[in-house]
Amino acid sequence: MYYRLCENIALRQWRFVDRAVYQKGADRAFGVSKEGFALLSLCDGQHDLQKSPKLEELLELGFIEACSQGETPSAWSSLHRYDNLYFPRMNLMITGKCNLNCLHCFNAKDNAPLNSELSFAQILSILDQANEIGIHAFTITGGEPLVHSRFLEIIKAIYERNMMVFELNTNGLLITQNMLDVFKEIGCNPLIKISYDGVGYHNWIRQHPRAEERTLEAIRLCHANGFRVKAQVQVNRKNVGVMMETAKLLDDLGVEEMRIIRTTEAPRWEKNSPQSSLTIQEYYESMLDFAKAYQDSGMKMTVDIWQYLRLYPQSQSYSLVPIECCKDEFNVRIPMCKGTRGMIAVSSSGEVVPCLQMSGWYMEKGISLGNCLKTPLKELVQHSEYVKLATAPLLRQIIENDKCGNCRYYKACTGGCPALGLLYSSDGNYFHEDIMKCFFFENGWYERVNEKLGQWNLQNPLEID
Repeated sequence: MYYRLCENIALRQWRFVDRAVYQKGADRAFGVSKEGFALLSLCDGQHDLQKSPKLEELLELGFIEACSQGETPSAWSSLHRYDNLYFPRMNLMITGKCNLNCLHCFNAKDNAPLNSELSFAQILSILDQANEIGIHAFTITGGEPLVHSRFLEIIKAIYERNMMVFELNTNGLLITQNMLDVFKEIGCNPLIKISYDGVGYHNWIRQHPRAEERTLEAIRLCHANGFRVKAQVQVNRKNVGVMMETAKLLDDLGVEEMRIIRTTEAPRWEKNSPQSSLTIQEYYESMLDFAKAYQDSGMKMTVDIWQYLRLYPQSQSYSLVPIECCKDEFNVRIPMCKGTRGMIAVSSSGEVVPCLQMSGWYMEKGISLGNCLKTPLKELVQHSEYVKLATAPLLRQIIENDKCGNCRYYKACTGGCPALGLLYSSDGNYFHEDIMKCFFFENGWYERVNEKLGQWNLQNPLEID
């Protein structure tokens, strides 16, 4: 009998990744056995294959289908070989412009003359370049991505290339039923990450008299249309007292996850609301109190407390963000940042950076790691300063940072977040330690958290020699 790959399955090979499968709707490829990949490669409508248990398994999984001789898989499904490293995703800032004047954000509307935007032609070029190196999934962000005049055309162009959007970052004010209808029509079903900064405080931070009303309307609209919503909440000294009230509102609205982010001491924030950032000590204290109250509340929404805690009420468990690795899994070849290693970040000027959280720092310092409007992306992911940082292993940090190299907690925290390390470095050292994680381990916060939240199960206990 003859078989071919189903339309939702594609075979891929990259340098050092020689047996991978993409499945539409998933943002990453997954590995298969040598035997399985060889069999899938023969499901091309050309080979007469004998029935076998493995073929039956692939049929049941929906990977292959019976066909007539000569009915080949689609061009997308057929095996593609790439001579570059594997990068499955891209974080694409299509515009640096915004429709709001948020107190904390450089991409505010009144900074529009300083904020760049990719033209539609430039974006199509970036999409083609991404396709050429085997990228499958996108986070679309800004600024506010929906202010781009050709936003929906950009989304359609991604799907026309058999790629997908797995996340959309937005303030929500420009979400409409028509936009969601177009998403459903083309099969676009991303996690929609909407900024919402607390009951009674959202209008103030976003500097818009109806921002809160319209943001909540957008959340309701997305939920009513079956889209998953993650609310991203800035926390600071002004609004920290309404976090539980905010969580209750979001949980009632059907939000899938609440992410609480410490408002950092950025120059714009310090100018607009001086001394409003929580210190690391204050952040850990207040968010632990919040976590305990949330644990006892009976709410079901997942909560991610930035760089600190993740709460999973449906399984009555939690995890500690500073613990990145268990002792038995530690290897000096592990990438310093798994997120950076798995997703190329491209700014609204075409600059490639390890992550977009670093883009402002590099722009301020006049440092370019590469620009895909000037140098093909395929070249940048093979030979550039960008790829040296994106693929940097833990060994390099251990060698270049004595504090990390001599720390008894390093095998657990693996240096923390490189973006925060760079922020806290006085000399622009990418391999600087993340002082938030140092503060966590050096001041007994592991024990304090577990003592307070111990009625739930800790998913990643600390293991040190």
